[in-house]
Amino acid sequence: MGRVRLLAATVTGLLVLIASGFWFVQIAQGDFYRELAENNRLRKLPIIAPRGLIFDRRGRLLVENLPSYNLMIDRSRSTDLERSVAFAAAVLGRPAAGLDDLLERYREVPVYKPVLLAENMSLSEVARFGVSALEYPEFEVEVQQTRLYRHREQTAHVIGYIGEAAPEEIERSGGAVAPGDVTGKKGIEKRYDAVLRGKDGERVVVVDSRGELLREYGRVPARAGQDLTLSLDLELQQEAASWLDGPEKVGAIIAMDPRSGELLALVSSPSFNSNLFTHRLQENDWQAILEAPNNPLQNRAVQNAYSPGSTFKIVMATAGLSEHLIDESFHLHCSGGTVIYNHPFRCWRKEGHGWVNVREALARSCDVFFYHLGQRLGIERIARYARLFGLGSPTGIDIPGEKEGLVPDAAWSLKARHQPWYAGETISVAIGQGPMLLTPLQLAAATAIVANGGYRVVPHIVKNLPSPPPERVALDPRALAIVRQGLWAVVNEPGGTAYSAARLDGFDIAGKTGSVQVIAQKVRTKAESLPFKYRDHGWFTSFAPEESPRLVVTVFVEHGGSGHNAAPIAKALYQKYLSIEAASHAGGLEASHAGGLEARPAGAHEASHAGAR
Repeated sequence: MGRVRLLAATVTGLLVLIASGFWFVQIAQGDFYRELAENNRLRKLPIIAPRGLIFDRRGRLLVENLPSYNLMIDRSRSTDLERSVAFAAAVLGRPAAGLDDLLERYREVPVYKPVLLAENMSLSEVARFGVSALEYPEFEVEVQQTRLYRHREQTAHVIGYIGEAAPEEIERSGGAVAPGDVTGKKGIEKRYDAVLRGKDGERVVVVDSRGELLREYGRVPARAGQDLTLSLDLELQQEAASWLDGPEKVGAIIAMDPRSGELLALVSSPSFNSNLFTHRLQENDWQAILEAPNNPLQNRAVQNAYSPGSTFKIVMATAGLSEHLIDESFHLHCSGGTVIYNHPFRCWRKEGHGWVNVREALARSCDVFFYHLGQRLGIERIARYARLFGLGSPTGIDIPGEKEGLVPDAAWSLKARHQPWYAGETISVAIGQGPMLLTPLQLAAATAIVANGGYRVVPHIVKNLPSPPPERVALDPRALAIVRQGLWAVVNEPGGTAYSAARLDGFDIAGKTGSVQVIAQKVRTKAESLPFKYRDHGWFTSFAPEESPRLVVTVFVEHGGSGHNAAPIAKALYQKYLSIEAASHAGGLEASHAGGLEARPAGAHEASHAGAR
């Protein structure tokens, strides 16, 4: 009897164990094994959505898609993954360890989902995998599209590039981006990635036991990404890039419509070949970029902040006039230097400028005039007007990574330096030295406010998407008009600091030069006698035509010596702009696309030429 009971218990236990196994396989892990079974019969092949194309403002193609032969591996069909990797490495001429590291990144991805192993294969490599299909059925060659950046270094900092999605991007996307997908990494490609990317489709095919395709089971078509039209003018962009093409040409150039904020050119130098990033970057190429001098990946137009030098006198003059501390009749004598707070401050012109008013002080860039104006204003009022001009905060450009710059005041000094602000520091800030920092784009946007009569525009690159409208700034229109007179005199009157460098007959340019010391100099030293890295930086910011501005051009040249050396670059861009306008029937195309301030606001130009000639 005991044996019968033991046998019954054993049989019962076995039945329970078998039932539990069936429950685990059919119920608990049913979805998993069902998917595996389906995967033995069905294959889901992705249909990669074409990424949107990118054009300049006149419809010229800047970025396109080209076919690329890519190698995919289905790890579930490999009987010996180590052998598969060794074969692929031999065909591709790459270390097997590198492919192993690549596959390790997909460890959490189901093994039956294909993984991108190599891109842009040659036809001979494609043929080698084709003839080995029976021996290595886990490999499949897919024709996908890859980016071609037609103008490489010339547009790299604006457009950016694409690359394989990083783990944090995949996590942030909420399922929109999967491992192996490409995303925008810099510039327009990154900012408008979701717009450009589109939505992938898929083909579901039936395969036999050897993985051979029998028939198509279903298809979900891909949805192409949206094309983008940029505000850039390719010819103007290329002209700007040509002026910063060379091993010691470091800086940034910006050309912007002050009526709308559309950027017609934005160049940062040195630059990089954006096509290097369209495929997985080789280690030696990446190392070469990292070791290149002056960091070519840095977009100096928006990511580097510098002292503004004498271009900051635009803000100072507007502040002094708006606060009624000076007017058109106020004169101050410059003998080449002055003493403030028992400390000597020298003017850049050793023999001085004599008696000057605010207009003449701007035209000749008289430091002594602005030293005393800074003393009268004080750092708090200077900071307030700097912020009205948009300094100390991002402009809102549709390129990622924009720096805020710095507008110092007493509160900043206590917080950042743990010390009070000293009155003597204000004197240096008054001529754009000291801790005051801005980006070239911020200076261009501030210049646009003077050019358009007091409206803040948001600089932007993409033309066929909505952009914020111009916003009125609380600045005195009369003060801005007087400042405009001084800026016109900078370029168009003898004695103006850019008279010989930027004057263009028949096209009134108004602007301001600026120089920024890299090292303190006890005595005046010619730039040519200093090592390159110790030479002053050069600024020139401008707009034209003065009476009804259509273009702002801001040039910054690192170690350029002075603003006098930056001004000819701006002049060349205005000349190119005029030739483009002439080719487009005297600017009719541009006027129809201004998209912002069609004309100067009423009353803003009433005094712009009073006594200016």
